[in-house]
Amino acid sequence: MGAATVAPEPDEVHLRNIRQLTLGGENAEAYFSPDDRSLILQSTHGEYACDQIFTLALDAGELQLVSTGLGRTTCAYFFPAGDKILYSSTHLDDPACPPPPDYSQGYVWSLYPSYDIFVADRDGQNLVQLTDSWRYDAEATISRDGQKIVFTSLRDGDLDIYVMDADGSNVKRLTDQLGYDGGPFFSYDGTKIVYRAYHPQTAEESADYLRLLEQNMIRPSQLDIFIMDADGSNKRQLTDNGAANFAPYFFPSGGRVIFSSNMHNPEGRDFDLYAINIDGTGLERITYHQEFDGFPMFNSDGSQLVWGSNRHNARPGDTNIFIADWID
Repeated sequence: MGAATVAPEPDEVHLRNIRQLTLGGENAEAYFSPDDRSLILQSTHGEYACDQIFTLALDAGELQLVSTGLGRTTCAYFFPAGDKILYSSTHLDDPACPPPPDYSQGYVWSLYPSYDIFVADRDGQNLVQLTDSWRYDAEATISRDGQKIVFTSLRDGDLDIYVMDADGSNVKRLTDQLGYDGGPFFSYDGTKIVYRAYHPQTAEESADYLRLLEQNMIRPSQLDIFIMDADGSNKRQLTDNGAANFAPYFFPSGGRVIFSSNMHNPEGRDFDLYAINIDGTGLERITYHQEFDGFPMFNSDGSQLVWGSNRHNARPGDTNIFIADWID
């Protein structure tokens, strides 16, 4: 597949040596392996009508299917030892792609109740089901010590964040405020969790949220970045800008968070990457492309950043994976 070099936008001072790793289609949520030599991502690469999970060796450049090829998948992640992978899939309920969201309700995300969380060997073999709630179970990632999986679930009637042991046991709910809490990631030292959230503030907002939730949907037009301790305590809000802020990830140092937001154009689809200190100060814009930039992740020492972007597209709407050297 090869990696094509792409020039940064003039103000992208933290990014150097940008390389495009995928060439067409929908490619998103690419995350590093523990040795930083491979990525795992979701893609419609090949003949697949909806997202499947692939790995991509950074030195080889070829996507390798590691999910079943059935149903829809999302949110894949490597186990810290590098020998197993984690992802969510709908394939046990139906081998076909589930129906798309009902956009007659506006821009919404579907919360397919058939999503469950699975673990498999790195090559996709020996698949093991970890959750079985017949409500949305997805957005799972694992701590770098391999002990705890954090995920989003609708199992108790609201979209909340849960933690469980790596084998699926000892499930514990960490959030309980009405609204969507999701997209969680541990800090590199495992002491904190960063996540995105929408908590309705008025009776009208609550009614709209609950109405959509009954239909297994959510309207993600306003999300903020939150952080909490790994046990669910000490929750605090990092952003409050009326925009859609999502896909947060810790810097390796733990003192800052990188995330995607349309805060510069809250009514539009132009998302860019931003960084912020964990006390909510020091907001800095990182990318300046006129279309989507999202799903950032640093490698282990913070020397490289990987993310998804609409930049340098062969076709309008394509989302590809890019990697760059990070310059402080």
